[in-house]
Amino acid sequence: MAAGGGGGGIADEKAPAAEAFGGHLEAAEMTEAEEEHSGVKSRLSGLLWHGGSAYDAWFSCASNQLFYGLLGSWTAYLISILYLEYRTRREREKAADFRNHVIQWFEVLDGLLGRHWRNAGLAFNCTFLLFGSVIQLIGCASNIYYVNDRLDKRTWTYVFGACCATTVFIPSFHNYRVWSFLGLVMTTYTAWYMAVASLVHGQVEGVQHSGPTRIVLYFTGATNILYTFGGHAVTVEIMHAMWRPQKFKAIYLLATLYVLTLTLPSAAASYWAFGDELLTHSNALALLPRTPFRDAAVVLMLIHQFITFGFACTPLYFVWEKLIGLHDCRSLCKRAAARLPVVVPIWFLAIIFPFFGPINSAVGSLLVSFTVYIIPALAHMVTFRSPQSRENAVERPPRFAGGWTGAYVINSFVVAWVLVVGFGFGGWASITNFVQQVNTFGLFAKCYQCPPHLTAAPPAAFMPPPPPMAAAPSMPPAATAFNATGLFFPPLPAPAPAPSPMINFFLRHHHRGHHGRHGL
Repeated sequence: MAAGGGGGGIADEKAPAAEAFGGHLEAAEMTEAEEEHSGVKSRLSGLLWHGGSAYDAWFSCASNQLFYGLLGSWTAYLISILYLEYRTRREREKAADFRNHVIQWFEVLDGLLGRHWRNAGLAFNCTFLLFGSVIQLIGCASNIYYVNDRLDKRTWTYVFGACCATTVFIPSFHNYRVWSFLGLVMTTYTAWYMAVASLVHGQVEGVQHSGPTRIVLYFTGATNILYTFGGHAVTVEIMHAMWRPQKFKAIYLLATLYVLTLTLPSAAASYWAFGDELLTHSNALALLPRTPFRDAAVVLMLIHQFITFGFACTPLYFVWEKLIGLHDCRSLCKRAAARLPVVVPIWFLAIIFPFFGPINSAVGSLLVSFTVYIIPALAHMVTFRSPQSRENAVERPPRFAGGWTGAYVINSFVVAWVLVVGFGFGGWASITNFVQQVNTFGLFAKCYQCPPHLTAAPPAAFMPPPPPMAAAPSMPPAATAFNATGLFFPPLPAPAPAPSPMINFFLRHHHRGHHGRHGL
């Protein structure tokens, strides 16, 4: 019994041990299976879902810009069709004389759909162009500051507000030929300079490519792209300046494709080199080292921004002239003097809200959404809603778009998408970001996002005199307090390289403040 009992006790002791050992084996097998499954899941997640590399930024930039570029091209096409429809109807009635009259978007809506549509189009379009001009003026001050920081950005805004006011002397878009060509050349140089300079500079130490870490940042960036491809608020005025406006249909698409060759390489290269630092710098030029090539890019963008200010402001000049009854006046001086009050609120708003990036986002979500996406799509559907209007249409939708049915489907998608994503989520994100900027920097910010200057040395009365020291023969001469090479481009301190020859050439031949900036 004792023996038997002892044997039973040993067996009873070994049984739990065996079960525990088997359990460990089973648990180990399950752990290995879970780890294998988890590894596959993480690899799939990393491949399809979770990413923050420079390649992810490239994909996001390219897909968003292509998508909104196509949407913008479609609605620009709709605006051109509605313009041709309106003008053809007026000319058939023989009640129109457009020799001294520039047709505008709100007049197209008025002639096709009535005064309520006119009022909505006028309100959104004028407000958008007003803040679009404000953005160009802010860009002028932002760019020139990175060449000469002796004056703060607010003071530069005063200077370039006066410079941009000279656009009142440009009568219409007929007179922008040389300016448009120069603006395109300048933009091309700056975009490719940023791409090449970023690649040559290489990645900064500890660069991170986390992308938008919050949903607010994602939709803020998306609405910036919405604004970028919403430049066809002046489509009607540009078409009216053409001798054959029927040829405009594909122009905006071709222009968009060219712009993509500028924005995608420069955006991808800058983000690859500087990563998340771009989140706190509205002007990417601020991150590139000062060289003659960078100074040239800044100067060219100033001139380009002056041209862009004129493009955005000229339709406002037309509206104001029509309001006060001077649109048909033949005297350029009278029209220029009458246009000056339009510049004053633009100047004032640029001083109050010097937030370049946040204003871009807010304008894109709240104004561009309706001005150049939702209203044109809705107007096209309502104008051609009846079978008779579709039968007598000056131009029908292309076959590759599905004819009238396809056009209605595309228009419905544009309205729904931009209303929900652009105006809804984008509006929430842009307003949130804008309020944060106001809370951080305040209104009338003297120098928005300016790098801190070194603290001045204490007065000499509180410092012991330095010991006498013989001057070394190789020591460079002390820098003078003021060098008269020009107000805009002062020399750097002695150890730094001298200003570029191009800048000196620019100063010798251009004594007045030059203009503008392009937000990249």
